[in-house]
Amino acid sequence: VDHLYTFFVQWSPDVYGKDAKEQGFVVVEKEELNMIDNFFSEPTTKSWEIITVEEAKRRKSTCSYYEDEDEEVLPVLRPHSALLENMHIEQLARRLPARVQGYPWRLAYSTLEHGTSLKTLYRKSASLDSPVLLVIKDMDNQIFGAYATHPFKFSDHYYGTGETFLYTFSPHFKVFKWSGENSYFINGDISSLELGGGGGRFGL
Repeated sequence: VDHLYTFFVQWSPDVYGKDAKEQGFVVVEKEELNMIDNFFSEPTTKSWEIITVEEAKRRKSTCSYYEDEDEEVLPVLRPHSALLENMHIEQLARRLPARVQGYPWRLAYSTLEHGTSLKTLYRKSASLDSPVLLVIKDMDNQIFGAYATHPFKFSDHYYGTGETFLYTFSPHFKVFKWSGENSYFINGDISSLELGGGGGRFGL
């Protein structure tokens, strides 16, 4: 009975008791009710949704590649690079295949720490099972290198895939992708390491 009386007091305040506002109710006009009904009547047309925190994190992770450049997070370098500055890292990170983005960059070999032996480079690369980013700084302070889909190793034939590319920062950042003419991606010899080849020449 109390609930029924409350209902009539709210909707017919002039007939059933005091003013609705005095009773603590808020009088809602019919037009406002129609607006609310229309808002919830077609939820598929609305530009919002309710998702879990886990789903929000998953979407942020998978869509991070398409975020604005200002919001991009640089890869974590372990340890800090002696050759690359943030500008270089940012430009290189954008050109890496999507499957390797988001992973930290770990130093495997450095001439400053390990010397200039090619055998040492092969030995340091032997334990790797991930793509390799080669960074070179020459006597003119020009920075260039390559992204290799497979670790460097001694081989009697070429290996790697078409995702392998060469790059340079001189005079500006430029990437040299696979031409598609052959499969001469990576080849490791006792005395040399070759990346990209064709017509009797090597890209690097």
